[in-house]
Amino acid sequence: MTVPWKTIAGGFSMPVLGQGTWRLGGVSERDPKNDDARDVAVIRRALDAGLTHIDTAEMYAGGHAEELVGEAIRGVERSRLFLTGKVWKSHLGGDGPLRAAEASLRRLGVDAFDLYLVHQVNPEIPLKETIRAMNRLQREGLARNIGVSNFSLDRLKQAQALSEVPIVANQLHYNLQVREIELSGLLDFCQETGVMVIAWRPLRGVDCSVPLLTEFAARYGHTPRQLALNWLISQPGVVTIVKASDPLHLAENVGAVGWRMAEEDVELLRREYPDRRAVSEAVPLI
Repeated sequence: MTVPWKTIAGGFSMPVLGQGTWRLGGVSERDPKNDDARDVAVIRRALDAGLTHIDTAEMYAGGHAEELVGEAIRGVERSRLFLTGKVWKSHLGGDGPLRAAEASLRRLGVDAFDLYLVHQVNPEIPLKETIRAMNRLQREGLARNIGVSNFSLDRLKQAQALSEVPIVANQLHYNLQVREIELSGLLDFCQETGVMVIAWRPLRGVDCSVPLLTEFAARYGHTPRQLALNWLISQPGVVTIVKASDPLHLAENVGAVGWRMAEEDVELLRREYPDRRAVSEAVPLI
């Protein structure tokens, strides 16, 4: 199938559902015992299923995840792909983002990212320095668009004020359980100012046995997992990425797109889903 794209004010567009690559090839370093052929097959299955947005990062498996993606996309027409990369927080000073992007692109075997993000905040490096390098990176053609990840409302505003080009996206921990970006006003701000929210871990921690979710699933003719994903992408200016190594999970994930929840149902789930968390335990916003 063809995964729909979403466009925000200012004209930036990207697919509503993408394939994550965290833990492919290892964790923060390459795992010499990893089954690389299996992981390449995972990415190729996702591409075949229509997930042409691939999200990766230099930190994933110490760059090896990017090598696996590069192998998986070899021979695929570049215009079919939407590639997101991320510079790790230890490389945010000086020309670090440029050198990191160049190294990532070599591992991927492509000339430019569609979107390149600051992966995590590093309070020890001036944000002005980082944004200056990210602007230069876009000017030099290493990335068509730039954005951030795990930035709080205040830090996003600072980044916007410092940047000469639009900050088009903020990748954030957001799902039915984790609501930090709602409570802080960050979600509203992004929707109002044209910053795409890319939700990571869209299913982790979500209890798919909650009666409200199972009732909605039955009403829409989809599974609870699909409802949880569609709840995200039915919101203005929100897309998501999800990792699926199992072919059945991949097929289920793809079934979350191509339809839309009614706005009143989105709001009901927002209000009534139980056990909501006010702060991300994985990466709290700073």
